[in-house]
Amino acid sequence: MGFAGHKDIFFYLCIFLSSLFLFGCESRYDELDLSMYQYRDTKNLVKFVYDASLILKKDGMKGIGHFRKNRDEYITKDYYLYIYDMDGNNIYHAGMKELENTNLIDITDKDGKKPVKLAIESLQNPANPHSWVHYSWWEPGKFYPVPKSSCHFRVKTPEGRELFVGGGLNYPHEEKEFIRIIVDDAASVLKKRGRAALEDISDPRQHYNYRDVRVFVLESDGTVLISPIMGGSVSGINFLECTDEVGHKPFVNALEKLKTEGSAWEIFMAKNRYKRDLVKKCLYLRKTTMDGEDVYVGAITDLPGPP
Repeated sequence: MGFAGHKDIFFYLCIFLSSLFLFGCESRYDELDLSMYQYRDTKNLVKFVYDASLILKKDGMKGIGHFRKNRDEYITKDYYLYIYDMDGNNIYHAGMKELENTNLIDITDKDGKKPVKLAIESLQNPANPHSWVHYSWWEPGKFYPVPKSSCHFRVKTPEGRELFVGGGLNYPHEEKEFIRIIVDDAASVLKKRGRAALEDISDPRQHYNYRDVRVFVLESDGTVLISPIMGGSVSGINFLECTDEVGHKPFVNALEKLKTEGSAWEIFMAKNRYKRDLVKKCLYLRKTTMDGEDVYVGAITDLPGPP
């Protein structure tokens, strides 16, 4: 066989190995639906935590030794890995190893949220498939808290231990999926518990409220039960008739969609609070019942930009 023939074999071998590497690596994500996310950072975090969960699922508690031995591989400038049991005991923390072997179930952030407790609750929520929690936390080596969004996977090890693996993005992009999760959950809770659920939904320590996002509840005539912009009761304001900065009525438009759809997304224009120029926001709204009466539940966030 001549040199040219060897070159051809080498070329096709490289193609084969490259394809095997690419598709082999991606195959483990076949059951991991990431289609709901707009940003690459979000998708990469979910994959990062999912990969760690596979190690625990396969190797069990021996996998903790792997994480500790390779700690630098599980911390980046944007996120790091942690592992807890279902009682809130920290087993591994790539960013702050001094937290290991400590129960953090009741630790709070600057807003009174309990991130570990909320993470455990999120794992029980079918509306939250990747168990997202939003809170403030400290960056390793820094002295001030930063906004975080964390995803989690529950794992049963070969030894029978129930654990969960998580990782959180610092300064996360606001995904539409984040408000879809909390609004759908609030709608379900209102249907089950009725008016008694309003107190929890309005509580800033609960997962229904984070950063600039707040779940709101309106009666069918526009009466405010939980305001999208302020606490307490609000009289004389009909949010269903409110207009945006260019004269559109996002609530009216969303209600029109709800005549034929279970939920509705509506884009509108608002002023950027820092630059005062116009930016796009998105409203997510759905109808549910509370004590037999129709109510509307929704939230507003930034419209995701290019990934």
